[in-house]
Amino acid sequence: MTTYDRIRVLWPDQFGLARGKYLPVRLAERGTGHCVTTFGTQYDKTIIPAPGSGLLEGLPDVDATYDPHQVRRGWDDDATGVVVADLSMHGQPFPYAARSRLQAALDDWRALGYGVKVGIELEAYVLERADDGDLDIGGERWRRWRTPRSFVYGTGRTADPVGLLSEITRRAERSGLPVESINSEFDEGQFELTLEVDDAMKAADDAFLFRVLAREVALEHGLDLTFLGKPFAGISGSGVHVNFSLVDHDGSNAFDEPTGADALSPIVYRCLAGLVAHHRALTALCAPTVNAYRRLRPGELCGYWATWGHDHRVAANRVPPHRGGATRIENRIADGSASIHLAIAAVLQAARLGVIDDLECPAPLVDDGFETVNTDVCAASDLSAALDDLEADGALVAAVGEELVANFVANKRAEWERYTEAVGAPDDGISDWELNEYLPFH
Repeated sequence: MTTYDRIRVLWPDQFGLARGKYLPVRLAERGTGHCVTTFGTQYDKTIIPAPGSGLLEGLPDVDATYDPHQVRRGWDDDATGVVVADLSMHGQPFPYAARSRLQAALDDWRALGYGVKVGIELEAYVLERADDGDLDIGGERWRRWRTPRSFVYGTGRTADPVGLLSEITRRAERSGLPVESINSEFDEGQFELTLEVDDAMKAADDAFLFRVLAREVALEHGLDLTFLGKPFAGISGSGVHVNFSLVDHDGSNAFDEPTGADALSPIVYRCLAGLVAHHRALTALCAPTVNAYRRLRPGELCGYWATWGHDHRVAANRVPPHRGGATRIENRIADGSASIHLAIAAVLQAARLGVIDDLECPAPLVDDGFETVNTDVCAASDLSAALDDLEADGALVAAVGEELVANFVANKRAEWERYTEAVGAPDDGISDWELNEYLPFH
């Protein structure tokens, strides 16, 4: 049995960043307080009176507590455990916290008779220091990791010359973060990192911790790793794919129906209908930065159009060909700046609205998706417009949580204002402002 002398207690903030504290193990189980005004603190450390931030109410505490059975081996050292905490205030779940709202989404599905399984696919670029680097992170120059022998689906030293991804995999496995696969992606220095399917909350926690682990291991190697959606112009962006399925009362995959159309059950089509109907509002929650809209463009494999398709990677919602227990929907809108817990909650609630509102599923995308699509509904062109779309969708706002959305929108409106003040009229170029704003954190 592993013995820890301290516990690293982490929780996702409004940006999905891993806030927390190290606690000595003798005190750790009682939890700890954090100033709730974190929920009004921007990337640049300016503070706004966002709903729920308590800035004008004395900057009170929010409490972080956890189930001691969920503590796992950390990656700092063998004597440090790590755990994801719940946030509460006055003994009640904190409604502005993404993890609380994911639990609410799971409770909503459970009320309909279903559990939820989730699998997360991540994409990221590895960075290296270079005097001539085109990226500035904290005053240091960085560039995309040069791996000229790499190719898509590459493995081994041609893709990973120093064994960084091998070390990330081994550390993750030791920490109970089950990796399904890792390989190089399309562009040089880019990797796909896929985690195993699990119960939705555990899958969210695993992905949340895995992103922290991956960046910290990279830094140990003198490298860095970014999940940011579009750090480089002219090459592929990096996405986050949320795969989910429903489990019925006997533990079977409720999406699978061998005798159904395409061997899919009727509830699949209702879920797809909800995802397509709430596509525009989903975009802000899944693509929550200025930079995210450099990636969300027509003709890309990014979920720009409000579509679904059978094994179609240009569609926003893909139904992979696997059936039986592996039957699932893959939502492809999000990028690596998204809060994992919030993105999953939003996707699950949009799908649930399709079920409870008995929405009719549109026809699948069968065109190429690059030049020809079967819809004119698409993602917003920038963060500000996406926030407008979110606020206009009262049903999704209510489902995700009005308090959380109010806090999210306030923080993101302030972020957009700082961006426009810094760059003037927004354009399609990747600005130094957004790289300085996001790269240190994502």
